[in-house]
Amino acid sequence: MHMKKELFVKVEEIAEELGVSKPYAYKLVREMNEELKKKGFLTIAGRVSRRYFEEKCYGLKNSQ
Repeated sequence: MHMKKELFVKVEEIAEELGVSKPYAYKLVREMNEELKKKGFLTIAGRVSRRYFEEKCYGLKNSQ
């Protein structure tokens, strides 16, 4: 059974993925959410758009 990825990535997953502490992951999420707010996007504390996270960290672009 294939499970769909969540729309938002949580701090715990970011910390694990990047090998950083949870406090540092929170800092990264706050920074990314600030950038998204300035662009007019909805943000959720402690989470960030999975697409934006992957784009910022890995340079991935969705070609849809």
